[in-house]
Amino acid sequence: MAETKWWQKSVVYQVYPRSYQDSNGDGVGDLPGLTSRLPYIKQLGADVIWLNPIYESPDQDNGYDISDYRKIQPVYGTMADFQTLLDRAHELGLKILMDLVVNHTSDQHRWFQESRKSKDNPYRDYYIWRDPKNGGEPNNWGSFFSGSAWSFDAQTKQYYLHLFASGQPDLNWENPAVRQSVWEVMRFWLDKGIDGFRMDVINLISKPQGLPDAPQADGAAFGSAGALVANGLRLQEFLQEMNDQVLSHYDIMTVGEMPGATPASAIKYAGLDAKKLNMVFQFEHVGLSANPDRRLGKWNDQPVKLLDLKKTLSHWQTDLDGKGWNSLYWNNHDQPRAVSRFATDDPKYRVRAAKMLATTLHMMQGTPYVYEGEELGMTNAHLTALSQYEDLESLNAYHEFVDKEGLVDGKTMLAYLANMSRDNARTPMQWDNSDNAGFTNGHPWYALNANYPEINVQSALTDPDSVFYYYQKLIALRHDFDVISLGSFQELDPHDDKAFAYFRQLQGQRLLVVSNFTKQNIRRDYNQQVAKKMLIGNYADSGQDSALFRPYESKVFLYE
Repeated sequence: MAETKWWQKSVVYQVYPRSYQDSNGDGVGDLPGLTSRLPYIKQLGADVIWLNPIYESPDQDNGYDISDYRKIQPVYGTMADFQTLLDRAHELGLKILMDLVVNHTSDQHRWFQESRKSKDNPYRDYYIWRDPKNGGEPNNWGSFFSGSAWSFDAQTKQYYLHLFASGQPDLNWENPAVRQSVWEVMRFWLDKGIDGFRMDVINLISKPQGLPDAPQADGAAFGSAGALVANGLRLQEFLQEMNDQVLSHYDIMTVGEMPGATPASAIKYAGLDAKKLNMVFQFEHVGLSANPDRRLGKWNDQPVKLLDLKKTLSHWQTDLDGKGWNSLYWNNHDQPRAVSRFATDDPKYRVRAAKMLATTLHMMQGTPYVYEGEELGMTNAHLTALSQYEDLESLNAYHEFVDKEGLVDGKTMLAYLANMSRDNARTPMQWDNSDNAGFTNGHPWYALNANYPEINVQSALTDPDSVFYYYQKLIALRHDFDVISLGSFQELDPHDDKAFAYFRQLQGQRLLVVSNFTKQNIRRDYNQQVAKKMLIGNYADSGQDSALFRPYESKVFLYE
């Protein structure tokens, strides 16, 4: 067996800094606030902290529009605050993973400010500029955030490309100077001692030659650029150059966010022998309940079907085994809360369901990612009015599909937002039952979830049966048993629409994992009565009848 890397045995805890802990009363989470909470993350058992962007930004897209890669966003603190965070994390044995956003910058970045001055400016070719076509946009590409992916610049009478917001112009990776500038940014942070990067939409950096029109659904206002741009012709070359120039010189962890990735492409860009990235974030399982009307994309209010979920997670497990490495996640800053999305947040079952989901995921091969509050079983906010939303993607989608195109009525779209909006993940962290949940003693930048008096860290830490302590046990088991992190995967009963069951196996050890995804009692017998022991279960008396699975019950059996 190849040497195990430290990131293969690690568990990552994701922090959305704006919503984690405010230290100075301005209502926005910050770096000193996070530093004060590092012992909590250590207590959970996590090994790595992934920070969403903390760079200087006009915040059109909550920090994913960066105006200076070498400066800290003032509302988060100073570079000295960051160094204190990094040093304290390292003292506690925690590693820090930074968010690298280099498909695009902010339109306030110095590079773009220079680029738009004139067609012969030295920075013009840092971005993708094109002449109008037939008096309009250069092609039919739609932005991921609704509307056209092109904006007209009156000064130079050309359009610039932005796959996301108009304030997020795409960098031109065909230009070697752009790539060198990115390598310099990466070295700047790595030389400070950070432990790796999560790379935002990194498989979109290689645009197709000639920028042809994208496939366009009947009745859609724009073409779907995502499928056309993802995994472009030169992506492999660019990632290889990144590794040669930067990554291979440091002992770090890298994960590339790759919309549209398949196991085959993941092995290509992040295979165990690929020498590019360590792993990718894929989107198949979080994209399963997309709207049947393709014009509406992800916006829907229907639950994910268990058979589809099992098929997706299982084929990633089997296809990457021995060839690549999985990133295991249910939710993050771009996805609704896991328990609301994949199980239930009904107060009667929420705690059981949150533990069941955790068991199902954390017993798989790969590196698990825990999103802040997931370890408490935090839920969607269940917002009911458009005025309650903050997220640019959500607001743009409502205005395009309701106001402009009339594809759905307002009530329906609000139901879609309540189910899928990124704002569900961005409500502040729920620390206790005091005003503003202990997040801030000022006015919070965004409203807290109304259920924080019941769901919070303080109550979790005083309840030995809490979701928090269950996550703590799962993480400890992963650290102790190689079969959990490294073992092979075999799905059982793929057509079972109530339970998800699978075996894990490594060097004579075998695990059986069974999770009931329903609120009914079910019976499943995989000969678990001959197991050496039950490793973990989310009911206190789970071992009494090994074949009985009560609502949202999970059990893990160890055979030797």
